[in-house]
Order: sequence, then C-alpha cells, then structure tokens
Amino acid sequence: MARKLSEVLFGTFPDLRYQPTAKRVRAMAGGNAVVDTLHALLVWEPKRITPVYAVPEVDLQAELQPPGQQPGEVSEHGFRLGADGPAALDPRTGFGRHTADGEEFDVVTSDARLPRAAFRPADPDLAGHVVLDFNAFDWLEDDEEIIGHPRDPFHRVDIRASSLTVEVTLDDVTLAATNGAQLLYETMLPVRYYLPPSDVRLDLMDASDKKTVCPYKGTASYLTYPPAANGRNIAWMYDQRFRDAAQIHGLVCFFNERVDITVDGVRQERPVTPWSSPASP
Repeated sequence: MARKLSEVLFGTFPDLRYQPTAKRVRAMAGGNAVVDTLHALLVWEPKRITPVYAVPEVDLQAELQPPGQQPGEVSEHGFRLGADGPAALDPRTGFGRHTADGEEFDVVTSDARLPRAAFRPADPDLAGHVVLDFNAFDWLEDDEEIIGHPRDPFHRVDIRASSLTVEVTLDDVTLAATNGAQLLYETMLPVRYYLPPSDVRLDLMDASDKKTVCPYKGTASYLTYPPAANGRNIAWMYDQRFRDAAQIHGLVCFFNERVDITVDGVRQERPVTPWSSPASP
C-alpha cells in the first residue's frame, strides 16, 4: 500500500530521532572553543520540529559538571502541524523542556559556566553524545555561521517566480497587488507570497522593532499595519545574509494566516499555524 510521506514523517514525532551529519561542526562560548567535531548528530527530541546538535563527549573542549542551580520554569508552547497533524512543540519552547529521558549538565569553560546547556540522552543509540543548547553558543558548519537552529536535511525551501495576480487585503483595504510575486514553498508550511515593495502600500505600514532569524532565509525585520487589531508584525522582509535566499531579498511577505490573499481571483483559505496570532513566535 502506498504511503503518504508527510504521514510517515508525522508518525515519527513522538519518537527521539537523530541523523548523522558529515559537516564540520564547531561551537564557541565567549570566544572559547567548546567543540570541534566531524562526528556531530542532528537530534530531534520527541515532539520537536527543529533539530539541535549532539556532539561526541570526547570532542568537547569544556567540562560537564552537575547543575549548579535548580532548574527554572520552562514554558511549553504547543501546536499542531495542520488540522490533522501531530502535537508538536514550537521553537519558543526552551531547551530545558526535555521530552526524552536523560541527564542535564552545566558546560564549564575557562571563564564561563553555562547552566544546563548540555543534555546526555539515556537512549543507547546516542551513547557517548551530549546534546547542546543551540542558543547558548555561537555555531559554525564548516566555515559558515549557523543561526536560529541547525538546518534540517529533510526540510526544503524552494522559490519560484510567478506571473499570477496576487492581492493582499485586510479589513477591506488593499495592502498589496502584484503580478511579480516570488512564491516560497517550504516543507510543512503554507505557500508564502513575497512581493516587490513597489507593489505594497508601505505608506500604510510602520516599521516594527521585532526581528526573527531563520536558518534558511536570514534575519527578518517586521512591518505593522496600525489600523487593524490583527495588524501588528503582519509582514516581514529578510536581509541579504544567505545567497540561497537571493530571490526574496528586499521583498515583502504577509502572514497568510492573518490577511486575505487572492490569487488570480480565488481567495485563499487562511491556514492555521503557530503564526496565526499577533503574539506568534
């Protein structure tokens, strides 16, 4: 019987998952090397949608010590990947919310102690490895900086030019209309419509202080549409950090979840995702 691959992938979400990577992986803390390895693993704890690095303990250039303080409260941010998707944790859920059995450690360098920044899974398939808190370190794959989280080898971003008429409205106000959109297709996410700024009513928008990072596309700066109750941080533009996202550099994208998008006269259904609310990650 044929299997729908997304269902196969979703079926693994309750499990502890890993994948070796051939890349040279390095982590630094305060300028000090913490690890330099050719034998890293990508690890997804149960319910996690984004991976973190696990590295061989023998390659650590820092000490692992029992935690020096009691753990703080780590909020859990749950959601579902689509109406029929599995329960998952979005990336706002901190590293300290572990969903696999294991033991936490402080990472101690010559001049810093990073509380509970390492986790040794109990699973025998990961024996000899510790998982490191991505946000506690600066990371390189080979000689290139990695931001946000490690790139998932099973996650794909494709960008395609389109001449379809794309219109964006909110509360019956047209915010954009173009025949020159770039359509961004990303694994498990809705299609995103990136629009030339000349076709966007930027005069109706205010710049926001919010910034987010994506390991595939770069750093995003946000725009707010003040008249709308749901208009805070409603659109974004990426910087020019990554060459493989060059097709969307300088373009404006609106959250499909919070505006009305019409493509060649057909209104698109608003998807339900973690970004459906202005208080989104």
